[in-house]
Amino acid sequence: MKKILSFSILIALFFSMFAQTATLTFTGRDANNNWVQLDRVVITDLTRNWSETIIWPDTVLTIQNGTGIDTYADNGGLSLSQNTPNPFNGTTDVFLAVADAGTVTLEITDMNGRVVVPATDISAIVRANNHSPQHQFRVTLASAGTYVMTVRHNGKTASIKMVNNGGGNGNRVEYAGVVGANNYSPLQPKTHIRGTVTHPFDFGDLMEYAAYAVINGGEDTVIVSQPLSDSPEIVVPFETEQTDGLPCPGTPTLTDIDGNVYNTVMLGNQCWMKENLRTTRFANGGGIPAMDTVLVTPLRYAPNGDEGNVATYGYLYNWPAVMNGAEGSNANPSGVQGVCPDGWHVPSSAEWTQLEEYVGSREEYVCGINNNNLIGKAMAAATGWAADTTNNSCAVGNDPSSNNATGFSILPAGEFSQRTVPRDLTYAGFSTYALLWSSTESTATSFAIWLILRNSSAGITPFNWGTLDKYIGGSVRCVRD
Repeated sequence: MKKILSFSILIALFFSMFAQTATLTFTGRDANNNWVQLDRVVITDLTRNWSETIIWPDTVLTIQNGTGIDTYADNGGLSLSQNTPNPFNGTTDVFLAVADAGTVTLEITDMNGRVVVPATDISAIVRANNHSPQHQFRVTLASAGTYVMTVRHNGKTASIKMVNNGGGNGNRVEYAGVVGANNYSPLQPKTHIRGTVTHPFDFGDLMEYAAYAVINGGEDTVIVSQPLSDSPEIVVPFETEQTDGLPCPGTPTLTDIDGNVYNTVMLGNQCWMKENLRTTRFANGGGIPAMDTVLVTPLRYAPNGDEGNVATYGYLYNWPAVMNGAEGSNANPSGVQGVCPDGWHVPSSAEWTQLEEYVGSREEYVCGINNNNLIGKAMAAATGWAADTTNNSCAVGNDPSSNNATGFSILPAGEFSQRTVPRDLTYAGFSTYALLWSSTESTATSFAIWLILRNSSAGITPFNWGTLDKYIGGSVRCVRD
């Protein structure tokens, strides 16, 4: 017995002496050496025939030398394989393996921590089909974005990231059955959240790094091939020059039915108006009346009650004017032209969220420590904002001349309010905050979703989302179809 024990110890010491770890760090750069967000990187060891995938915001992968056998026992009896396909259009499948009895819960959140599919106890499903080494679940998500699925079992946690392009009919997870034990391919990409993976490797193995990034609205791919070293920093050079903050390619300006000309700005793969809408008519020629006390009609208002402000700040519109009779939408794109010119539409809350997530993911747009996506200064115009008195260095009103890194140029047009009975016509917030409409209704049908940016705010994502009485006047930014 002592001989066997001694031999086991020697074997353990042998493997520990020769254990190897490699940490791969990836950085994207454009043609001007500006930083580029890498949406995902596929890491392949061509010598050993295995592959892994990391998805933004992960840019680091640590590899420990091992057998490369992928079993759920490696995580104490819990394994959650990467969804396929990924990215996906509304629907995707995930595979779960659980070795032991106990409670199993599954939850999906977005990248801001908002719960999309609440924690669900799936223990009964797993126990009823415990003959299977893997359980297949079908995920449906309605809105575009990056999501995290988390499975918890007996104190253990497994998570994956999922990238949805939108189009699903609601948000849910359904059991799709069981799969066999031999479906795993050694080249099947898996995603790990800031994880350490185990694979056989040796320094000098030929590695291939396929990096993907959205630049100027299109996905670019760069493949880097080089031998593996112990802690390499891999700089991925893209040949494209980014145009964030510049006019939209092919659409530097647009013109509304009144002949007003607006500049545009490109951020990620979205093309936005760079200015607030100031039309007096819908695209079909119908007029939008000026301020009135009749609440049920589409109305527009001059910011702070002064027509002289319209050229710079645009008009304020109530929600009937914003929507022009269309029903509310949270699709991406919204599909609601509303008050916007032909070829453009009113953004949904999902589209605003896409913009916020993109800007918040770019380190050059974030003020201070990137823990709350402090992007207000990067989104606000450099003029028009009243000074902030809170001494918050990241507040929009603190040195406004340093604002607007994105070129989005949010202006503090304030609001028009008819909140009291009898209806007092009230203007508020001019120079101190901006209200921007979405096409999305709240659960209360008399309210719709908007976002607000204040001079005293650092723009924590999302910009203080809230619901607004549909008959209050707010600003409109249109996004290109």
